Amino acid sequence: MMPVTGTVFNIQRFSIHDGPGIRTTVFLKGCPLRCFWCHNPEGLRKTVEIQFFAARCIGCGECVRVCTHHAQELGENGRIYHRERCTACGACVDACFAGALQRAGQVIEAGKVVEEVLRDSAFYANSGGGVTLSGGEPLLQPAFSLAILEACRAAGIHTALETSTCCSWEALKRTLPVTDLYMVDIKHLDPNLHRAAAGVSNQKILANIRRLAAAGKPIIFRVPVVPGVNDTVEVIGGIAAFVCGLFPLREDGGAGLSIELLPFHRLAEDKYTSLGLEYRAQSLEPPAKDRMAALAEAALAHGVTVRNWPGKVSGPGERI
Repeated sequence: MMPVTGTVFNIQRFSIHDGPGIRTTVFLKGCPLRCFWCHNPEGLRKTVEIQFFAARCIGCGECVRVCTHHAQELGENGRIYHRERCTACGACVDACFAGALQRAGQVIEAGKVVEEVLRDSAFYANSGGGVTLSGGEPLLQPAFSLAILEACRAAGIHTALETSTCCSWEALKRTLPVTDLYMVDIKHLDPNLHRAAAGVSNQKILANIRRLAAAGKPIIFRVPVVPGVNDTVEVIGGIAAFVCGLFPLREDGGAGLSIELLPFHRLAEDKYTSLGLEYRAQSLEPPAKDRMAALAEAALAHGVTVRNWPGKVSGPGERI
């Protein structure tokens, strides 16, 4: 049998923000959404890319020397990267000892990913951690994601999947037997405003969320709080009400459902520049703590658990 391969852009060990305990988070490339504030722009495209960090370039010209496609130029007009000529072969990356050029993504076998995950098994056991698949959207690579989840489950590792649910229900359904926790992004309930902010309708997303909730698995609904998009008590309260509306679908009465509010930040700006992408969130400011507190209170008012605000689980639900 041929090994299952996929494309990832990072395998982050000792992660503490992507599920319970100490975890290894595997970031897969490719996403059907185009949220203009995305914090992981290197995960948008499914293919391997080259990032160029101009501030690190020392002008040695090694990249120009090794690039057979003439994508790198150093001359009177300064340092120029012709992305339209680039095949992402990585020769320039290997030659750039200053680290100005870096690969965004690698094609790797699922078994190799699992080997990396298993290196920290002792930390998972002691902390209640495990592996989390994130992205991008992991379910754009369904066979690859499933192979990793199955192998980790067979090894006794807790498994979590972070998803927008903007995928086929069949792909999501196949992960149910081997996924312990789902972390589902919700941006907005209004279909038109969702399309304006994320580039796609939320019709499939909400339908898949209802089906997933009915399956009874623990779900953390992660809401990126973005100024001008969803940073009002009305919008966050509406999302909380939607989550509470899922309670009757479950045998646990909703105890396994919770919300986590994630404040927007601008830390990804350099990554957009390095990929030759426009950073449309440049003018936004991170929401203030009092604003985040008000939004958390708006969600709590609907009777849903709000996680990690302030720094702990608040509300009627159980810890996941």
